[in-house]
Amino acid sequence: MKVRSSVFASVILILEVIGVALFLRGFFPVPVKSSVSSNSKLSDLPAEPLTGGSHNASHSPQPLFKRVVIMLVDALREDFVFGPSGRTYMPYTRHLVERGPTHSFVAKARPPTVTMPRIKALTTGSIPGFIDVVMNLNSPALLEDNLIWQAKTAGKRMVFYGDDTWVRLFPKHFMEYDGTTSFFVSDYTEVDNNVTRHLDSTLKREDWDILILHYLGLDHIGHISGPHSSLIQPKLMEMDDVLKKIHGSLISKEADGALPYLLVLCGDHGMSETGSHGGSSEAEINTPLVLISPAFKRKVGLEKPGTVEQVDLTPTLALGLGLPISQNSVGRVIPGVLEETPLRDQLRFLHLNGHQLSCLLKDSVSEYEKDAGFEQFRVAEKSHGSWTKLYLEGNTSEVLTNLGKKVLKQYLEALAAMSAALSKQLGKYDMYSMIAGMVFVFQLLLVLLLAMPEALSGAAEVELPVLPALLSLPFYLLCLLLASVHVLVCTSAESSCYFCSLSWAFVFAAVAFSSGMFCILVSMATRRLPSGPKIPGKSPLRSSGGGEWTLSELDVLLLAGTVGHTLSLAASSFVEEEHQTWYFLLNTLCLAVFQDVCRKYFREHRGSREEEEHFLPSKDCRPSVHPQAPLCSEKWLALATPPFTLACCRLLRSLNQTGVQWAHRPDMGHWLNSSEHKVVLSLIAAFSLALIYYLIQRRCSWVSKIALALGLLGVYSYRAAVGNVVFPWQHWDRNMSKGTVEARFVYIFVLGILFTGTKDLLRSQIMTVDARLRSRGLWEIYSGLVLLVCLLFRAHNLPVLCCCLLVQTLMAQFIWKNLHYDAAQTTIMHYWFGQAFFYFQGNSNNIATVDISVGFVGLESYVEAPAIFLTALSTYAGPLLWACHLVCYLSSERDRSPVAVAHGCYCLALLRSVPAAAYIVLVTALRYHLFIWSVFSPKLLYESMHMLLTAGVCLFFSTMEQRHTPNTS
Repeated sequence: MKVRSSVFASVILILEVIGVALFLRGFFPVPVKSSVSSNSKLSDLPAEPLTGGSHNASHSPQPLFKRVVIMLVDALREDFVFGPSGRTYMPYTRHLVERGPTHSFVAKARPPTVTMPRIKALTTGSIPGFIDVVMNLNSPALLEDNLIWQAKTAGKRMVFYGDDTWVRLFPKHFMEYDGTTSFFVSDYTEVDNNVTRHLDSTLKREDWDILILHYLGLDHIGHISGPHSSLIQPKLMEMDDVLKKIHGSLISKEADGALPYLLVLCGDHGMSETGSHGGSSEAEINTPLVLISPAFKRKVGLEKPGTVEQVDLTPTLALGLGLPISQNSVGRVIPGVLEETPLRDQLRFLHLNGHQLSCLLKDSVSEYEKDAGFEQFRVAEKSHGSWTKLYLEGNTSEVLTNLGKKVLKQYLEALAAMSAALSKQLGKYDMYSMIAGMVFVFQLLLVLLLAMPEALSGAAEVELPVLPALLSLPFYLLCLLLASVHVLVCTSAESSCYFCSLSWAFVFAAVAFSSGMFCILVSMATRRLPSGPKIPGKSPLRSSGGGEWTLSELDVLLLAGTVGHTLSLAASSFVEEEHQTWYFLLNTLCLAVFQDVCRKYFREHRGSREEEEHFLPSKDCRPSVHPQAPLCSEKWLALATPPFTLACCRLLRSLNQTGVQWAHRPDMGHWLNSSEHKVVLSLIAAFSLALIYYLIQRRCSWVSKIALALGLLGVYSYRAAVGNVVFPWQHWDRNMSKGTVEARFVYIFVLGILFTGTKDLLRSQIMTVDARLRSRGLWEIYSGLVLLVCLLFRAHNLPVLCCCLLVQTLMAQFIWKNLHYDAAQTTIMHYWFGQAFFYFQGNSNNIATVDISVGFVGLESYVEAPAIFLTALSTYAGPLLWACHLVCYLSSERDRSPVAVAHGCYCLALLRSVPAAAYIVLVTALRYHLFIWSVFSPKLLYESMHMLLTAGVCLFFSTMEQRHTPNTS
């Protein structure tokens, strides 16, 4: 069966996406959970240890607090409270920390530091799986045992105001609630006012036991302008006033003899230096935890806050309210909260916490008896029994006190050890699904590699022996073998496997596919053997006249760079600082291109055309019938293009600091975004938009040119409306708006340009075969995409887009065409440039650098599909623009063979498949690495998303490929 190269590459990529999705389902582990399906109950609490007698089941400690108020400030960094700026930003809170009845801690949040997983951690005490980053966009109801469910079951009356993620996670749990959309980050005022407006009436009432407030404004300010914005201090002072109001109300209602209140101030995660979150930097994982209650001793001065895990709050609140601890909690009670309670109650609280952790340890670790924490807990439990016996006998000697202190210490050590052991068991990998996905991906990659000679041939068609493979005996034997392995694995597996839970129809399809691919691989490999028949004219590499393949110096560089980058992904430091790899490769590429330019023009000057052709041949460029000598200006422009590209790259590197090691250092982006330099940013943005118009309007129709000009004017108006730039007549101190009208104004012109380009494409392919009309349609679609990216980019990033278009124009006009680079070389260069510009935007392999605010440009409320699309487009704008430019360039060049587009599509698919396949092997081998969740897992998500987008681009390639008849002469 013959298949066009572009279609073949697109299908392979789509199937690889399915294989990677199966691998992801197995790799991102299910969090540690108890095997007991029902939730914890008060009746299930263990008896108090007692040596030499019947168990004393009667003693259950009384609740420590009558009312609890949880004030959760989204993205509250610990230095906002405990740092030097805390006295200015939150003076009342800081006074309580230093002089009030409080306990203060730095609570460490585990990555991923995004809201929904952190809420899960705070309410269940478990460490959510990393895949919860994806689920953060659409939070389903939480069915796992949690603090909110326990409180409702115990009859606690709960009121909630704030982030509607809580309402989605806990439907029908709150007596009263008012949720606000958490994803509309342009709003940082009304989103908090909607919470505070309920406070006065709610605090006066007596009909609630737990009040939860989740403020989002600080997080939204971080996403908009970062942690050093002038908006931060007013917002923190507003939060300080809210806490003062709550604390004053609780004090006024305090009654003698009644149980005290507890006021909790905490954050779900911190905020990086760029204002985002999701990663594992200190600024993102360190959050303040302030517990305020008259049950605590008053402080006499500022003490250094202790360090606890964020999940430790769950058992502390549960025991403080007299509730069972959630079954899946890995947290341990905070000892300071129990200091003022009787020793018997302290030991009982620690025993309950230890019993819950030991039960979870039994379900999570096969040899739990050998665990040091479990052994310590058993020893402490026996000592506790002896202490209880002495206590009940009325012993009041010093022996009882010393033994009690010893038991207390034993419990604390056992809790710490068991909690640490459970935290290491983040989850159980589904190795069967991982291996199945890995096998699928590698089978497809090998087919892609074996098809290279045919895919890059003059015919650009791949011969796939599908029918012979399906009719062969090995195919049916492999089906039986794989089906048997599947049954064996699924019946003997101790833990659940996703692949085993699929229906037999899907399993049979997967087995048949894998068996068929193996037979196809064997058949294609046999044809490639030296003894096999040679296919004339189907060598993808250039021949020097004999039968052997040769590589130019540029080919060696491109291959070595691609392979070297793939190998570098095995090191965590190279993953964290991957931008350095691409910057180095891009600089080296520019120098190599400059060498080729010098060879061409200076050798031509000496009349050595034969040597020039030896170094710069091309297999898919049609030779010109009447070659013309290059103009003098064209020669010097070609010579200047590589150095100019190097200068642009160096400038863009200083615009956005990225990676991990130097991300905190100030850059040009921070300087431009400061309020003092708004005029400079305005001038740069205006100049960039004008240059963007000049660069992309040349190939558009006059209607699209007008729409493009008005759209770019709308982009500047939108940035002026949201306060990033200013018009000359605009007052700086005017109130900012959301810019919704201006953004929708731009969307209208984007849709108009895309419609015009699509209409021209359809006319050129259906009604009449017109290459010029088709080329114009492609460039108009590209112009519409550029206009949309202009709207989504931050104002200081517009020079990145401007340099991208400028480099594309210069390289296309003076380098790729004049030096006769073939489609494969041009594709690899486009890919390298796209990867470098991904990091020039300020992106990294850290989830925290994803700018989610662009998902709400022009939207009044959160709409999931547009938000995801706009965020993905903005994040991958660099690779997408270079890939789309590659389609337009290869399709519109008249001197190129009709198969150039097919060659480019195949090379792009290969460039994306090789690192993705290699990386899933690396993360499998490194799945127990120290940095697997903080470094390698986010990169895996980026690789998967990049592959999905590349599959879409390759589909566009295949539709744009010209139908052609192979040359048989």
